Amino acid sequence: MKKVLMTLVLAVMGFASASAQFESDKLYLGSTLNGINLSYSDSKNLSLGFGAQAGYMFEQDWLAIGEVGFDFHSKDLQSTFIGAKCRYFIEQNGIFLQAGAKYVHAAKSYNDVVLTPEVGYCFFLNGHLTVEPSIYFDMSVTDFSKKSEFGLKIGLGWYF
Repeated sequence: MKKVLMTLVLAVMGFASASAQFESDKLYLGSTLNGINLSYSDSKNLSLGFGAQAGYMFEQDWLAIGEVGFDFHSKDLQSTFIGAKCRYFIEQNGIFLQAGAKYVHAAKSYNDVVLTPEVGYCFFLNGHLTVEPSIYFDMSVTDFSKKSEFGLKIGLGWYF
């Protein structure tokens, strides 16, 4: 009985320290690795991408994020992007909902604006460091049928 009670107390303390990170005026630094993209209707090889993020918790549970990154689709198509996102945390279970937009540039003739809804989970390793797996859908504004894709990403975040 004592072991069960002690486990419950430690679990509640762990949750309290994790949810304290979602208070306003916190800063966020993160990086993401995108690796498994599934094209919506146009066949494309597996791609690999990297993104760097910085954010500010402007309200409890609300995070504004700026992002830059690089995607490698094949030796002929490599793209860079810059974007902005807004993330909402559901504190009770660690799930976050995110929506954003990014400008993608690959070649002289390839420029696109992409809208990206995303759902993920924020798993705290300690009071500040998180692992953030998520799924997203990149919706192309210029050609929805050929340039839109689902994807999986894994991120690391640091809240301070």
